Amino acid sequence: MKEIVIGSRASRLALRQSTWVRDRLIAVGRQARIEVIQTSGDRDLDRSLASLGGKGVFVKEIEEALLRGAIDLAVHSLKDLPTSQPGGLTIACVPQREDVRDLLVATGRPALTGLPANAVVGTGSPRRACQLRAARPDLRISDLRGNVDTRLGKLARGDYDAILVALAGVRRLGVEVEATILEIDQMMPAVGQGALALETRSKDREMADLLHPLHHPGTAAAVAAERAFLRGLGGGCQAPIAAWAELRGDRLVLQGLVGSAEDGSLLRGGGEGPAGDPEEVGLSLARDLLARGAAELVARAPMAALPEEP
Repeated sequence: MKEIVIGSRASRLALRQSTWVRDRLIAVGRQARIEVIQTSGDRDLDRSLASLGGKGVFVKEIEEALLRGAIDLAVHSLKDLPTSQPGGLTIACVPQREDVRDLLVATGRPALTGLPANAVVGTGSPRRACQLRAARPDLRISDLRGNVDTRLGKLARGDYDAILVALAGVRRLGVEVEATILEIDQMMPAVGQGALALETRSKDREMADLLHPLHHPGTAAAVAAERAFLRGLGGGCQAPIAAWAELRGDRLVLQGLVGSAEDGSLLRGGGEGPAGDPEEVGLSLARDLLARGAAELVARAPMAALPEEP
């Protein structure tokens, strides 16, 4: 029986996520190993994400390896993925999502309102920066790159008064931090935050069948609506965009946000629809926000969609 080769980024979080998938394949009797692939987003830590360009900076090399058959399966943080896959590839499985919320990490676990005036807050995310400016215009937002461990180290050195990270990444790593959870109304998450995407070649039915027990339909519907919302807004931009969908019975409820990176102004909206049609739920909310002024915010943003590190 052929060994399954899993492609993964080199970070500790990426390897933890890929190991979770590998162990489940081994549990059903398959041989599997992880192949570490260095991505352009991981190689260049000196430049900001904005200067690196497109949203695929954390996935491009892994997808190329998948297309040429060097690996059989790729494990991604779903929020790293562009809203459409290259020809020949598909998202075969979306496991159950972790918590979507963000953490404000700072000594003493202050609330966002409890940070000192003019505190320096580290984040490389336009989405987070915009919502911080809206809540606390006095804060000084400073660019921050690197994985969770790197960013926590910079905070410990005193480079920042506080930083923002995804709760999902901290939980998957089992890291203990002094932090306050920011609720959705304080900090709406990135599209796909907390979810994994297991990507395969489109014609690999055996792999799709093997991954099926890990698939979580509720999570898949929620992230499909969020990704459709991003795509409907013209997701190839750097406008601060956030979304969160959840399943309530047979209905899918979606919240979305578009912001201005310049002044922190926010445009929010919400909608819902049948869980069986997540694409339309997302596209409908995108049309609503575009009609209410999101088009101008999106048009002002540069034309390369940015990923977010956890």
